[in-house]
Amino acid sequence: MPERQIAPRTAWHALSEDEALQRLECDRNGIDDEQAASRLARYGPNRLRQAKGRPWWQRLLEQFNNILMIILLLAAVASLGLGHTLDALAIVGVVIIIALIGFIQEGKAEQALEGIRNLLSPQAAVLRNGRRQTIDAEALVPGDIVMLESGDRVPADLRLLEAKRLRTEEAALTGESSPVDKQTDAIGEAADLGDRSSMAYASTIVVQGTALGLVVETGPHTEIGRISEMLRGVEKLKTPLLQQLDRAGRVLAAFILGAALLTAAIGVIVHGQPVSAMFMAAVGLAVAAIPEGLPAIVTISLALGVQVMARRNTIIRRLPAVETLGSISTIFSDKTGTLTRNEMTAQAIWLPEGEFRLTGVGFAPEGTFHLAPEDAESNEDGEQVALDNHPALAHFLAVGVLCNDAELAEENGRWTIHGDPTEGALVVAAAKGGVDCRELRRAHPRRDAIPFESERKYMATLNELEGKRLLVKGAPDRLLEMCHKVRTADGDGELDHAAWEERIHALSSRGLRVLALAEKVADHIDDELNDSHAEESLVLLGLVGLLDPPREAAIEAVKRCLQAGIRPVMVTGDHAVTARAIAEQLGFSHTDRALTGRDVEAMSDEELERCIVEVDVFARAAPEHKLRLVKAMQARGGICAMTGDGVNDGPALKRADVGVAMGIQGTEAAKEAAEMVLADDNFATIVGAIEEGRKVYDNIRKTVTFLLPTNGGQGLAIMLAVLAGILLPITPLQALWVNMVVAVTLGLALAFEEGETDLMLRQPRDPSAALLDLFLLWRVVFVSVLLLAGVFGMFSWILLAQGGSEELARAGAVNMLVMSSAAYLINSRFLLNSALSLQGILGSRPVWLAIGLVVLLQLGWTYLPFMQVVFGSAGLGMQHWLAIVAGSIALFLIVEFEKWVLRRRRNEATRHRGTASRSNDSQARRPAPER
Repeated sequence: MPERQIAPRTAWHALSEDEALQRLECDRNGIDDEQAASRLARYGPNRLRQAKGRPWWQRLLEQFNNILMIILLLAAVASLGLGHTLDALAIVGVVIIIALIGFIQEGKAEQALEGIRNLLSPQAAVLRNGRRQTIDAEALVPGDIVMLESGDRVPADLRLLEAKRLRTEEAALTGESSPVDKQTDAIGEAADLGDRSSMAYASTIVVQGTALGLVVETGPHTEIGRISEMLRGVEKLKTPLLQQLDRAGRVLAAFILGAALLTAAIGVIVHGQPVSAMFMAAVGLAVAAIPEGLPAIVTISLALGVQVMARRNTIIRRLPAVETLGSISTIFSDKTGTLTRNEMTAQAIWLPEGEFRLTGVGFAPEGTFHLAPEDAESNEDGEQVALDNHPALAHFLAVGVLCNDAELAEENGRWTIHGDPTEGALVVAAAKGGVDCRELRRAHPRRDAIPFESERKYMATLNELEGKRLLVKGAPDRLLEMCHKVRTADGDGELDHAAWEERIHALSSRGLRVLALAEKVADHIDDELNDSHAEESLVLLGLVGLLDPPREAAIEAVKRCLQAGIRPVMVTGDHAVTARAIAEQLGFSHTDRALTGRDVEAMSDEELERCIVEVDVFARAAPEHKLRLVKAMQARGGICAMTGDGVNDGPALKRADVGVAMGIQGTEAAKEAAEMVLADDNFATIVGAIEEGRKVYDNIRKTVTFLLPTNGGQGLAIMLAVLAGILLPITPLQALWVNMVVAVTLGLALAFEEGETDLMLRQPRDPSAALLDLFLLWRVVFVSVLLLAGVFGMFSWILLAQGGSEELARAGAVNMLVMSSAAYLINSRFLLNSALSLQGILGSRPVWLAIGLVVLLQLGWTYLPFMQVVFGSAGLGMQHWLAIVAGSIALFLIVEFEKWVLRRRRNEATRHRGTASRSNDSQARRPAPER
């Protein structure tokens, strides 16, 4: 990164606004594109120098920091000490191969996580070429003019030029958690960092107000870059699931070591076997029973899930969210932009003289105005009108443009809104009437403004409009409280609150979001507004109904949620009737009532917990209400996802089991608090992420259920042979080969398995449920016994019935174990559903690629001379392979029969519960006997 040329550091806080602008050779309209490119080359990108990742050798060594791997290395050292050099080298070779798999995978995961961080780089609203633009914060250079509003993360060090009730959170710099008031006057050069109120510093968060700031320092030359330790290590792939596997590994290691030592002791004491031979048998049992590749494969499954989610617009910031997603039972979702398209369009304007309707949907300024038909329920547009014939309508549109910060722009042939989409709808409506919004704003300049805040529910501006005039826009119920008159053709008349509330209800019942506009003469107000100016003696101008149509994808996503036992709940700032209308269109279950923020405030925690399961719509909800809703649902045992986009959503996002921030509309504060970010702000993306989370967990369970029987079958075979005092059917070296082949080929295949068709028809997973429940433990034991039978059966048949050599018998046992494992891999594609179908057997390309690879490896292991020497095997005949194939098919069919029995028992239990439920309902409906 190029070094800055300005030295020593400039005390920007001590310079006036004009001096700062002069120092950087720019003005309040910003720099142009040519200047921006020149300065970017001179100063470098606005980003902090990246922390160095762990060196490759350190990542490689950390792969051996696992108790199972340590046991294997100790076994190798002991084998070498006893003179079994080949066994020792083989053990070390397998351990290194498994470590390399984890090493390579972890490197890919770090790259994926680094890419995710890049996706989360903040945006900045700037003035360039005299126009408002949104650019990547990395492209900021000294001299840029940045616009800030509540919830933004400051993208660079700024000398403030304008500040409207601006407060910032500077804990990252000063450690002081209280927000700091900001203003534009110069401060003494010796002022401490926390007292430099004329500056806004990079990485701090705007918690209130708006501002215009001059970029004075970028990248590592900002205060946060200079004085803070910004080097962060790579995020660890150590989720609760992996911690659970580590604990299981320790338990498994203790059990395996105990079994190995006990087995060796029995061999020496009972059967009089040599100590060295029994030690190697114990080593073989440990080597056979330890699933060396399991941690790496599980981590690969998680990393694959994260990467798939990233391709589907879901950015996982904290990897435990991958597991939690499969347990979500409730999604608290914003409406605007998440469930709807976020293309607010003015559909109706209600003035004292009547209702006007507008045609056209979206941000394109294309449409016409029509008088509403006498039948208010009619969908007809009515007679077209011109603004020249309706001065009240023209004035209403003008006020909507002036009390407004949004801008309409055409970029690459597409109309877009810079700013809030709700405000943008008013600008588009005026443009449809032929109003030149920029010219209107130049003709009636703004003197001051009170920005919109969720607490006050309105925005106010002071404009030059026939003198000074105070213009107010906001929630209709709030403005009705602030108005005492209504503007009519004959002057200001008495305000009939009941009539206007009825009109609000009528617009809301059509699924429209309603805003009210009001004004008053303000010649007595100086050029500085406060809340008391705006909250009294206003004159109501009228209402505007805005349509934000539901996303088609959201409608389908809601349907899938309900099928999956997941309950979507809308939490919106809109009017209750509007919210219910949208919820009905989306297909929500409980839309017969809606609770408002005031209802929530009036309830005790116990009351809210009782009704939280019966209400799907919460309207007029402020960000602080979200936290109470999450707590109430969690108190009922629910696992919640909560969406949010504002700085005030932070507590609810952190409290939720999975906080979901909006990637487009969301503030940086919301993204910091969330576990995942939606790159497209789409509710359907949340549902897709839940499905992917369920699939990842499903595949991990399948992988564990597949790998453990292979190790169990080998371990039992060695243990049984020692306890019976007979030859080992599989040597320790051969057991190592089987473990490596199965883990590297067959075990990895299930990580790529597609989700089962009924994945989103199941109820959410209990997050406290063990990874290996009773069902999976039964499956592991059941298949281990089947593999044991196959191994001993093949070994005994060749050795005793055919009179074959030990090498030939062991070659048959090893191939029986590997091929039976390959057959069981097809079973494992579905834990309970049947694999006896064309799709079940042939439907997975990764599975058959893995089987094909393992067949080639086994053919080489069986027939290559040097492999026969190393592993003590011999070439099999055709009759042996036929027996192996028959045994593998038999195992496949036996497991499928076991699945069929379990499915039948499950269905019978379900029918029994249904019959009992109907019986109870019948008893409940039966009239009570007369007394």
